[in-house]
Amino acid sequence: MHDVVVNELEEYLAGKASAAFHGHLASCQACRAEVESIAGVSELLAELRMENPVEASPFFYTRVAANIVEQQKTNHWGILAPGAAFFRRIAFASLLVLAGLGSYLVMREGDTFGTDAATIMAQHDATATHAASTDRDLMLVTLASYGN
Repeated sequence: MHDVVVNELEEYLAGKASAAFHGHLASCQACRAEVESIAGVSELLAELRMENPVEASPFFYTRVAANIVEQQKTNHWGILAPGAAFFRRIAFASLLVLAGLGSYLVMREGDTFGTDAATIMAQHDATATHAASTDRDLMLVTLASYGN
């Protein structure tokens, strides 16, 4: 379409087009066909609007605006911001893994070490060669951590 048609199309559809607009349509077959097509669509939309008036629910526009904002956030971050439900699932799975590992370590600790000083001292290998100060420090730390 030529500029004169593009600039005055809305006025034509409202019934207020200038003489230059009508003169151009009389001389240009392509613009005339395009304007007739647009006018037909405009008439169909006007009929549709009059036949089926639809009223939106009270908070329709608020919900639409909230959805648009949410989609814009999601579109910008993509996979980096998948939503609150995803992060709740990750937190729940992490808690389950932590509880499982914690219970495994608590059960395993009772099997590996004795809880009284005599058992701890019995596990010490006196035949191994090492510095006496290292042996004494290790034994004191072990007894202090498992003593009642």
